[in-house]
Amino acid sequence: MTNDTCVVKLDGVRKEYGDTIALDGVSLEIHTGEAVAVMGPSGCGKSTLLNMIAGLDRPTSGSVRVHGEDLGRLNETRLALFRRHRIGMIFQFFNLLDDLPALDNVALAAQLTGTAAGPARKRALELFDELGIADRRNVYPAALSGGERQRVAVARALVNRPALLLADEPTGALDSRAGEQVMDLLLDLNQIGQTLLIVTHDQRLATRCASRLIEFADGRIADERTLDRV
Repeated sequence: MTNDTCVVKLDGVRKEYGDTIALDGVSLEIHTGEAVAVMGPSGCGKSTLLNMIAGLDRPTSGSVRVHGEDLGRLNETRLALFRRHRIGMIFQFFNLLDDLPALDNVALAAQLTGTAAGPARKRALELFDELGIADRRNVYPAALSGGERQRVAVARALVNRPALLLADEPTGALDSRAGEQVMDLLLDLNQIGQTLLIVTHDQRLATRCASRLIEFADGRIADERTLDRV
């Protein structure tokens, strides 16, 4: 489900680390409501691409725009604020704070954008209800299953209603059952309009959740095609 609103636009993005070229002139657009999967061998540039779009790294040349904002023109403070408000990120290994209960992990992300504690916890609890983990809200991450931790991470990524949700190997650390649950969740999110970019080695995840597949090789887009989701 797409429209003419461009959420992500890369124009000739090149990224060099010393003598290594991680991205070599990548141009790409992702539109509102799309679910795009990026696949390719290790070291092909997938993670660098994700870091560019997340504003975690800057291109050597070319431009990266997210929701109309040229990330290269933002200083580090403005970039951090933009990322908190407009981009949600799901990581392979969850990156939860072990010393906070599940609900507080999510509410904290909202508080960092200026939301007061009460409304932040209310929004977090709404997401826990939607994700089926409300009964785990006071449990610390170490006592949660892998699938539950990933759902907490998804709630944290969604708490500020981001224009774009980035997922970096979101099923990579999960067993098959938990992985299927996360796939279902990502598909459901996209079907209600959430724009997704998923970096993965998992062909099942790509074909299940994405409507477009981009294959990377040697820092370039090697192939791009529309998928019929199964």
